[in-house]
Amino acid sequence: MTGTSAVIGTGAVRREAREKVTGAARYAAEQSHPGRAYAWPVPATVARGRVMAFDTEAASALPGVLAVLTHENAPRLRPPDDPTLAVLQDAEVPHRGWYVALVVADTLEAARAGADAVRVAYDTEEHDVRLRPDHPGIYTPDTVNGGFPAVRERGDFDAAFAAAAVRIDATYTVTALHNHPMEPHASTARWDDSRLTVHDTAQGSTVVRDVLARLFGLDKQQVTVVSEHVGGGFGSKGTPRPQLVLAAMAARHTGRPVTLALPRRELAAVVGHRAPTLHRVRLGAGRDGVIDALAHEVVTQTSRIKEFVEQAAVPARVMYTSPNSRTVHRLAALDVPSPSWMRAPGETPGMFALESAMDELAVATGVDPVQLRLRNDTDTEPDSGRPFSSRNLAACLREGARRFGWDQRDPRPGVRREGDLLLGSGVASATYPVFLAPSRASAHAGRDGTYLVRINATDIGTGARTVLAQVAADVLGVPLDAVRVDIGSSDLPAAVLAGGSAGTASWGWAVHKACSQLAALLAERSGALPSEGLTVSVDTKEETSAESPFARHAFGAHFAEVQVDTVTGEVRVRRLLGVYAAGRILNSRTARSQFVGGMTMGLGMALTESSTMDAAFGDYAECDLASYHVPVSADVPAIEAHWIAEDDPHLNPMGSKGIGEIGIVGTAAAIANAVHHAVGARLRELPLTPDRILRHL
Repeated sequence: MTGTSAVIGTGAVRREAREKVTGAARYAAEQSHPGRAYAWPVPATVARGRVMAFDTEAASALPGVLAVLTHENAPRLRPPDDPTLAVLQDAEVPHRGWYVALVVADTLEAARAGADAVRVAYDTEEHDVRLRPDHPGIYTPDTVNGGFPAVRERGDFDAAFAAAAVRIDATYTVTALHNHPMEPHASTARWDDSRLTVHDTAQGSTVVRDVLARLFGLDKQQVTVVSEHVGGGFGSKGTPRPQLVLAAMAARHTGRPVTLALPRRELAAVVGHRAPTLHRVRLGAGRDGVIDALAHEVVTQTSRIKEFVEQAAVPARVMYTSPNSRTVHRLAALDVPSPSWMRAPGETPGMFALESAMDELAVATGVDPVQLRLRNDTDTEPDSGRPFSSRNLAACLREGARRFGWDQRDPRPGVRREGDLLLGSGVASATYPVFLAPSRASAHAGRDGTYLVRINATDIGTGARTVLAQVAADVLGVPLDAVRVDIGSSDLPAAVLAGGSAGTASWGWAVHKACSQLAALLAERSGALPSEGLTVSVDTKEETSAESPFARHAFGAHFAEVQVDTVTGEVRVRRLLGVYAAGRILNSRTARSQFVGGMTMGLGMALTESSTMDAAFGDYAECDLASYHVPVSADVPAIEAHWIAEDDPHLNPMGSKGIGEIGIVGTAAAIANAVHHAVGARLRELPLTPDRILRHL
């Protein structure tokens, strides 16, 4: 860094904190416009088929109802790149919950009553919604999410595995999971002649603007999308969702501003989710635990209208020494809602399977689980052969073991007891890639000694405003309160969305570049600034598009202590501890919050969260927070998050890596490994609910 203000790394308080806790922060559904109307969608009640007829007479006759939109009268859209946005364009029903109509009314209550009154007749077809490893429609795609090849082989896995002294061959199951952000997906749209303004709960309003312009045949300059405050997303708001398009269609049709906030019970069908994954992991090793053969094969599902492949075997290409390797993804297209991004896609389910298998290998070889991982550490990325820009997995494991008191652990399973409670502890590693994307930013110096940074970053609860102000203040060498940051509008300099743990690293690079150039100009000047001040605008396309000779990843280690009630089968987590190597930490307060949040989400994945496909009806049974059990305060113990000082000059000018997702990656495996240590039985299907535990007690 070039500045002298020493604000980077401090725990600066979030700039919008007071606005959020007092209700002054306005979200997408809270935009009050004169004449605003409200919309309520009508989801399909069949799992596959076609709409044959609508009866909208009763709905249209209700007081306050302004319009009932269907594919017969809705505005026509240009064909979207994402088929999930082609709403109300034809009679096809690709899955249960697909929106077939929209009611617009003066009040939210009237819109909901109108939607309840719409009657739809369908021509139904046989549906197929069950994922199984022997499904006849399974195929191997060319690539998976992120552009990775679906299949990678190195060496001769079959021969090496057959010759191994110790072999692990196990299958693991991760259920479908849903994001359920605190703020449901919502949009408020307003047309002024041919200009469209939308407040949307999105992780990136530049992308949303571009999609709306394409769908409605507009120039990008005719569309403004504002995402000033976003109440969580976890990936589900990383791409535009149907409520955005429906609100804009309804506003155009009625000539009034329209707000559409999706009912939580409908989110499971229309805003994406983590697809279920079936894993087979095989490890062949010597009796010392050193791996010679590694295979990770994944079967998952997608919808029939959009291919989305959870890249769950990709982490196995990164983690451990494996001269003979096979990683494979296979896919079945079913009559199900389209899966999409969910926090640390690929790494989260993939590392549960891999790190569980590593624990099984530790048991089979009699090698301590921490030492086993250390013995299989590597200086180069196994799949590409590139050296790591930094890889401090070993330091995370050692520091975590020290803080957790791992050396006091009795390795024998099922021996530590307190009355009816069996106690156990487990460990797992974590990794997440470093992603960087081009962004634009401007930095302005005013005559009054203040500075303004403008960039279309999005704060989804991570503290982006605050951290970017810290980057700017540090480069400029000024107090933090001298810097103001404008974010969250597509009218600002375009920037990458908040996703893939790429936001702060990418936005920060653009802010750093703009402020560095501004500081240089200021240093060259003498005398007062002009009345309009001085502004510098930059982009980082050239810097971020340059291919790195290094493999760039963050790493971490998770440690968990659990208790298992032998009477009820209930698992409670007593302690969770994570240690991370994620480059330079820019704000200690917001970083700890992100790590702890990820670990809490991983705890839910391990113990409580599950989405069950109802095969008869073709939808997910757990569709609200009463049935989809996210962890609450009573479920979460004292969670510790720590990090090591990591200096990596091969990333960006700040030396930072993304931290929003690595906290979830190894948590579920650490908890599952701790449950095995407690009860002496290996459970390979999540979540670890009492009914599954009791079978082994």
